[in-house]
Amino acid sequence: MLHDISVPVRVGTPEWPGDAPFTCGWTARIAGGSSVNLSCVGGSPHVGTHADAPLHVRDDWPATDALALEAFVGDALVVDVSDAAGGALALDANDPRLGGVTRLLLRTGRTIATGRFPDGWPVLRAAVAETLAARGLRLLGVDAPSVDERTSSTLDAGRYELIAPPQRLVGLDAAPVRAVLRSP
Repeated sequence: MLHDISVPVRVGTPEWPGDAPFTCGWTARIAGGSSVNLSCVGGSPHVGTHADAPLHVRDDWPATDALALEAFVGDALVVDVSDAAGGALALDANDPRLGGVTRLLLRTGRTIATGRFPDGWPVLRAAVAETLAARGLRLLGVDAPSVDERTSSTLDAGRYELIAPPQRLVGLDAAPVRAVLRSP
């Protein structure tokens, strides 16, 4: 069974405060006499479900088109942390559930899918992220606007297959993805 965990993107989907909102329109319509319908979209690639490239946080690091596709397809562990308050998560890098995990998805319950940008959300401590990366973590996903502090569908915690390659947008700091989990 496939579970679409992507945030639907439409006009009004919340963007990071100060970022460019999603826009869409039509450049041609059959109803207006054109032979085809042609749509156009605009806005930040950070609106909705997306993959941040290292370029997002450092000028000299790789852009989205350099991201390894293998990081976005394969076994993933979903951990429900929705009962956590804002601030650092009480998730320990030595948690036995995290052994051998290369793709970790945290369900915080602070998603923009509600149509509102949340005031705050729980974040993974840098030391935990660094330890997990040293142990082979290749992808960290959250349903919140960021893995850092500001300055989805209901899904059971457990193991899934993740399929979420980013669009091949050259030279950008983020790219939209259609994130899907497959039940084992």
